[in-house]
Amino acid sequence: MSRTPVLERTEEAKLPTKYGSFRIVGFTDRKGNTHVALIKGDVFGGEDVLVRIHSSCLTGESFGSQRCDCGEQLKRAMKLLEAEGRGVIVYLQQEGRGIGLSNKLRVYHMQDEGFDTVSANVLLGFRPDERSYEIAASILKDLGVRSVILLTSNTEKIRDIERRGIKVKGFRKFGGKRNPHNTEYMEAKKKRMGHLI
Repeated sequence: MSRTPVLERTEEAKLPTKYGSFRIVGFTDRKGNTHVALIKGDVFGGEDVLVRIHSSCLTGESFGSQRCDCGEQLKRAMKLLEAEGRGVIVYLQQEGRGIGLSNKLRVYHMQDEGFDTVSANVLLGFRPDERSYEIAASILKDLGVRSVILLTSNTEKIRDIERRGIKVKGFRKFGGKRNPHNTEYMEAKKKRMGHLI
């Protein structure tokens, strides 16, 4: 019996941006969610490809929220890939560490009441981080990437990608800046989730 594939590649197009010019490739998963890869240069068969695996963040990327560092990280990754001339940003639809936008807003409210992001997730019945990187690994394999240098400070992301058959040759610590609105969020990532901030 054949197994439904994890992903189906959809369309590919040029994407000029204020940070540089990329190729954008769409992928649809079994649930109908669309994920994309932003590609700079030739990565097929590539070793030590610079890769940022980035989860969607409507509030940080579209509205410029300072409660997190997501928007800042995405912009930095795009600029860095443009400067280096080769790399991939895998952009995954898994808002709010995988709990979805509505629950993410509930977490925001709980943070306003004094809970940190980890405690809020757990009180809502979720793990501290519900994200999976199976789709990211499948996208990288589809693109022909053989080994990566990850732009991340999330040690679990490194382990998860390796478990899924992508060789991680190294990583570059990649976090955002602290500001008066995200200090507790950044501390929770460092002390409770093991991020290298």
